[in-house]
Amino acid sequence: MPIDLTHYDPGAFYDETLAGKNRSRSYSKELVKLFRKMDKDELSARQSAAELAIKEMGISFTVYSAKEGTIDRSWPFDIVPRLIPKSEWDGIEAGLLQRVKALNLFINDLYHEQKIIKDGVFPAEVLADSKNFRPQCVGVTPAAGIWAHICGSDLVRDVDGTVYVLEDNLRVPSGVSYMLENREVTKSIFPELFETYAPLPVGDYPTQLDDMLSSLSPRKVKRPEVVVLTPGIYNSAYFEHAYLAHQMGAELVEGRDLFVDKDECVYMRTVAGPQRVDVIYRRIDDEFIDPEVFNEDSMLGVPGLMRAWKAGNVGMANAPGAGVADDKVVYAFVPDIIRYYLNEEPGIPNVPTYRCMYKEEREYVLDNLDKLVVKPANESGGYGMMIGPKAPKEERDTFAKLIRKNPRNYIAQPTLAISTVPTVIGNTLQPRHVDLRPFILSGKNFSSVTTGGLTRVAMRRGSLIVNSSQGGGSKDTWIVADTGS
Repeated sequence: MPIDLTHYDPGAFYDETLAGKNRSRSYSKELVKLFRKMDKDELSARQSAAELAIKEMGISFTVYSAKEGTIDRSWPFDIVPRLIPKSEWDGIEAGLLQRVKALNLFINDLYHEQKIIKDGVFPAEVLADSKNFRPQCVGVTPAAGIWAHICGSDLVRDVDGTVYVLEDNLRVPSGVSYMLENREVTKSIFPELFETYAPLPVGDYPTQLDDMLSSLSPRKVKRPEVVVLTPGIYNSAYFEHAYLAHQMGAELVEGRDLFVDKDECVYMRTVAGPQRVDVIYRRIDDEFIDPEVFNEDSMLGVPGLMRAWKAGNVGMANAPGAGVADDKVVYAFVPDIIRYYLNEEPGIPNVPTYRCMYKEEREYVLDNLDKLVVKPANESGGYGMMIGPKAPKEERDTFAKLIRKNPRNYIAQPTLAISTVPTVIGNTLQPRHVDLRPFILSGKNFSSVTTGGLTRVAMRRGSLIVNSSQGGGSKDTWIVADTGS
């Protein structure tokens, strides 16, 4: 039986592929034409082929279950690519570069003169209660004053087509390896579409990452020694750590593989003897990178690493302390941060956000919990949040108590009608909600944005939760010419 798109109905949501009932957008005509020619058996067969390829390639992620412990699962992938016209992407790219530039200036200011606080633009009490502000970093200036070298900002599109920044991830952002692997799988499943669309490439990311990391080297050598520091095989993103190290030709190391010598330089243990390390791409949270400074019980980090970094003898990405801007309350001030440091209007707006630390905004939130999404300041992965329209009264009552007890720790936002794209469900195409995580690199005289990013899709009907650990999947993201041809 042929695929029938006449019954494809995103309802009141903005669909990025179909502009109306059975009517494609200008840039998606060829994609829609392909599916109109395809029958259900072929659709199902191509999806099955993609899932088999993912298993054979070993693309996986790790989840934790109280009942089952650590579980490795194949990466959940949907074969229908998500298309974004280049004319729109150009504006998004500029807005992301602007945002990260301002955030790096903000972080550097917080660890030095704190002018933004003195000038009354950013509240001192937000910084005072920040879980990710590191007093140990005060007075330190990383190379070029850049703290967040790799940033993943999550974007969503509302019902009118407007793109918003939902949150910024500046601590240890993950997911870029899946963006790269999604492209490889899609090439094998839909080679004919690549001839039609020629989407902008993403495969140069490992080279760009390596160039950015190398720019942080304190030594002027032809080929700096770059390592990827991983917590180990049980980390949920270990696949990515190993993948990126391999793609860059860098060593994948654990804390026990490194040591800091008397000269306050970092060395890697090798069979040929100690080898100096110039740059560490660390995939370990601040609290665990150096037991001399942070968690003294940590077995994951390197004793003395902070001493070596402060002495300027090793580059580290992201810099310790960058997470001070990875806070959902700080997020609410980012438009003001952009205006303060750059004297520009934000290129991409924030989602309207209520800050519970302010009495008037808090009272509005408490009176409208059934209409809002409430988020704690420092949780990630969709955990710890409440989706008001779907939450039972007991959960709303619990969150009301939490907000009253610690208002600084919570923000609230309207429930966005985030956009949909066609997704394979069984042997049919159905609309499912998506977000997008582009990755922004910042180094010495170096900045770039991935052409697209990691599209995450909520596989359950009506769900807005896109995280793979909670049942979400992913798609390949194509930046294409506006006409789609």
